[in-house]
Amino acid sequence: MAQETLNSESPPAAPAQELSVVVEKPQVTEKEPQPSAPAPLPEPEVPEKPAVVAVEEEAVEVEKPKVEEKEETKITQSVSFKEETNIAGELPEPQKKALDELKQLIQEALNNHEFTAKPEAEEKPVAEPEPKKEEEENKEEKKEEKEEETPAAAISEEPKIVTDAPAAVEVKEEENTPPPPPPAEAPAAEVVVVETEVAEKAKAVDDDGAKTVEAIEESVVAVAAPPAEKEKEEPSAEVAPQSEETKEAQVPSPPPEEVSIWGIPLLADEKSDVILLKFLRARDFKVKDAFAMIKNTVSWRKEFGIETLLDEDLGNELEKVVFMQGFDKEGHPVCYNVYGEFQNKELYQNTFADEEKRSKFLRWRIQFLEKSIRKLDFNPTGINTMVQVNDLKNSPGPGKKELRQATNQALNLLQDNYPEFVAKQVFINVPWWYLAFNRMISPFLTQRTKSKFVFASPAKSAETLFKYIAPEQVPVQYGGLSREGEQEFSVADAVTEVTIKPAAKHSVEFPITENCNLVWELRVVGWEVNYGAEFVPTAEDGYTVIVSKTRKVSSVDETVISDSFKTGEPGKVVLTIDNQTSKKKKLLYRSKTKPCSD
Repeated sequence: MAQETLNSESPPAAPAQELSVVVEKPQVTEKEPQPSAPAPLPEPEVPEKPAVVAVEEEAVEVEKPKVEEKEETKITQSVSFKEETNIAGELPEPQKKALDELKQLIQEALNNHEFTAKPEAEEKPVAEPEPKKEEEENKEEKKEEKEEETPAAAISEEPKIVTDAPAAVEVKEEENTPPPPPPAEAPAAEVVVVETEVAEKAKAVDDDGAKTVEAIEESVVAVAAPPAEKEKEEPSAEVAPQSEETKEAQVPSPPPEEVSIWGIPLLADEKSDVILLKFLRARDFKVKDAFAMIKNTVSWRKEFGIETLLDEDLGNELEKVVFMQGFDKEGHPVCYNVYGEFQNKELYQNTFADEEKRSKFLRWRIQFLEKSIRKLDFNPTGINTMVQVNDLKNSPGPGKKELRQATNQALNLLQDNYPEFVAKQVFINVPWWYLAFNRMISPFLTQRTKSKFVFASPAKSAETLFKYIAPEQVPVQYGGLSREGEQEFSVADAVTEVTIKPAAKHSVEFPITENCNLVWELRVVGWEVNYGAEFVPTAEDGYTVIVSKTRKVSSVDETVISDSFKTGEPGKVVLTIDNQTSKKKKLLYRSKTKPCSD
């Protein structure tokens, strides 16, 4: 008994020492981070940055080294806001570094499949059969406990017989020691045997007292065995999930995902750099902001269903509202947005009457833009932006709530998901009310965006367009000479521009040196001038031929005058434009000679 007490007192001594060691370790770990906190050293450099920026950066990421923050602040906005180079080798050093950092973030995101949803295997909850197994095991344990209680009750009935029994002591020692290896026989069969033996020996208590002692000893030993078997079974149940985890760990990780925008992978070649530079410039080369914008754009394109939208048939009712025609002087394609078409009440109702129709209009507008973008050249030296011309003549105005809602929604989507695709925004035929509207939305636009805006009144619209777009590329309804259908001239035939002063005449001469057919076309923006044409032969004895009598032409009469003259002798055709108004006029003309056909 003394040895037992010593043994019972000695085990607690060891855990006491272990506890003392555990208490000392946290003290060391709590002290270790303190030396690593001398971040206050670079604090004197913080005042160089605005306090607001410092607070925002600390709120976003505290562990970010302050050296990187300085490098990001060195990247300043472009003063001219002109189109910068897309060749990575020609970028300034800070912009190169920002592009490389963005590529690293995107590569990590692709490796971790952050642009797409997680695989279904990871999203599925833990299998449900395991809890059922645990419940069954608990039920079996309860049954075994009940089975243990029955012999214990039999023992309590004969307290005088159970004295210093050595078998009971041996059982206790076995409980404190680790269990022996499991027997080959099934535990369920042993339990049944124990129950039958205990029942038979319990009946023999009245017949023979000696047999009862043997029954008690055997029952105690037999009942003590199941807990040991439970301990053996429990680790086997724990091993199963560990083996599954090891199997999962051995499964090779999936390859990086592939994500494309406008048909171009995010990380592939020089075209990918052009796409990434658009997002960087939209966020002033703040890498984290540009990365977040890319992720949001990829997510929105999936939700909006861009890939299926490209093949969707949304009708052609709005083909006169938005259309592409011609290129500017730098080669950018030009997109025209004609808001005056919505003066048609039927078209307006079919487009904006309810939320469903406004949603269809938005999808049509995004579809049109996506198709236009797919035609751009995303090579570093190619054209990857466009010019937007917004015609506000006869626009419904700010009183049309439905149009305003649809326009604002479209603008928000374009700003958030189509960065740096506009080289210039030209507003023509601007009414007085739009200037007030522009002042309202101006605070919500970046300086870079506002620098691309150009506004022109109705009297200055054509002249403003000619600054950026050649007259042969400008549609005829906006003062140019570009017309649809088969015409004598095309956009390949250059146009000459001349400004006629007020109360002045201007003559245009087309020399003819051989037998040919001369064709020409001209227009005066705003007209209200006198026009005439005649042929003057080179020979002194030749006769002047009136090709077109002098007449006054108004803007209502004709938009473009096309004429021709066939001659068999050398000479010249002279056009005369007489501007008798007090305003200067813009004259546009071009000509070509065609061989005479007998």
